Amino acid sequence: MTKGTTSFGKRHSKSHGLCRRCGNRSLHYQKKTCASCGYPSAKIRSYNWGEKAKRRKTTGTGRMRYLKTVTRRFKNGFRQGTASAKSDPAIQIHSKTTISI
Repeated sequence: MTKGTTSFGKRHSKSHGLCRRCGNRSLHYQKKTCASCGYPSAKIRSYNWGEKAKRRKTTGTGRMRYLKTVTRRFKNGFRQGTASAKSDPAIQIHSKTTISI
């Protein structure tokens, strides 16, 4: 039996499926662990020897739906339920009259 072409034709069983945490096709069926993110482990899989891999997966490489607004809200003191001076026309008129006097 040869090691090349004829052996590759026999490959039709899958060992990895889709991971529900990271979405990669890295979830090993028999081990039941993800080779990419380490699911079902509580901590995300990352190693210091994989510096580039860490860079690809770190904070800021995705959408950051929550984090991208935090800096702006921090700057304004995390205020809630109040309108800013720019958006509320009643506050604008009041501030203009006090400035002009």
